[in-house]
Amino acid sequence: MSLPERHRRKLRQLGHALKPVVLVGGQGLHDALLAELDATLAHHELVKVRVSAGERSERDAMIATLCSACAAELVQRVGHVALLYRRHPDKPRIKLD
Repeated sequence: MSLPERHRRKLRQLGHALKPVVLVGGQGLHDALLAELDATLAHHELVKVRVSAGERSERDAMIATLCSACAAELVQRVGHVALLYRRHPDKPRIKLD
């Protein structure tokens, strides 16, 4: 699922004021973190995640794993922060069209 550019633009505008609510630290990715991200995406749909990994390639791999594990779409990545979106199947809170 790939978002059109107009939807990405709107999601970036909405995500600008958000603070990172999920923090990936030194322990890396584990089941509890993935469950928390899944629950947060189910409730908020748009979430900022801070990934504290040293190398850029490590951060990219972690973000890709987060997206695939939670069926989320990467909207934007700036430095250590990624903006993830997953539409709620029954009651979407963010109207894109």
